[in-house]
Amino acid sequence: MSADDFDRDRFLRAYDKVIARWPPGRRALEVDTPFGTTYVHVVGPRDAPPLVLLPGGRATAASWFAQAGELGKTHRVYAPDLIGDPGRSTVRAERPVRAVADLTAWLDALFAGLGVARTALAGHSYGAWTALHYALHAPARVSGLALLDPTQCFAGFRPAYLLRALPMLLRPTPRRVRAFLEWETGGARLDPDWLGLQEAAAGFPAARPVTGPRPAPEALRALDPPVLLLLAGNSRAHDAARVAARAGAVLPRGETAVLPGVSHHALPHAAPPELTHRLVGFLGGGAR
Repeated sequence: MSADDFDRDRFLRAYDKVIARWPPGRRALEVDTPFGTTYVHVVGPRDAPPLVLLPGGRATAASWFAQAGELGKTHRVYAPDLIGDPGRSTVRAERPVRAVADLTAWLDALFAGLGVARTALAGHSYGAWTALHYALHAPARVSGLALLDPTQCFAGFRPAYLLRALPMLLRPTPRRVRAFLEWETGGARLDPDWLGLQEAAAGFPAARPVTGPRPAPEALRALDPPVLLLLAGNSRAHDAARVAARAGAVLPRGETAVLPGVSHHALPHAAPPELTHRLVGFLGGGAR
């Protein structure tokens, strides 16, 4: 499927179907940045500590529907669609996001537009990679960092994962997206609305994702904000034990847990109880 074949109406219907499962009181904002307009979902008390949620690559902010309600009880939650990725954010053609410095500059502008001076930051997969780079860029602006099965942060991808993903990446179609997700999640039951959105995003005219080397160990050892690292025990993206060991060797204020029975792409929408419990406990206990 090419960008010319992309069915935008189908995508927006699928997106709105998932967003409808967010808690009551959700509102949407559009924040102008040098890289384009960022679409942000907001929930929670206005005077609560801020929390920014970054989704995985091609997953959209809608994927936080299972977590937003609980997190919104104690925090003012902001969930943006990643700039250049599938979603309702729109890019500025003359200012593409091409490097890590662009991603951090985008978040600087987004936080300024939201009026957020300092925030807790959580991300899944590619969103966790982005969140970690931002914390290294502006540690004084990050009160706490929650990383959900982060990729390319502490260890590389498994070759088998990349090999399985290649057909979907080269020519994404709904069938290939479904086949890949069913493989990675081990045939577990996937939320039908979430899966429908992933299928509908196939062919979305997204920008090439920013890639780069993993953060240097010396930079991670100097990271000041407290870090919660939650790893998917059944992840096929990487070896959870290896990621935990490498993170434990470099994070000065890190807390790590492996969540059994859940895969990389099942987070965060699968919402295992331990995930919610640990997120709420970490964010409510000093990560402010």
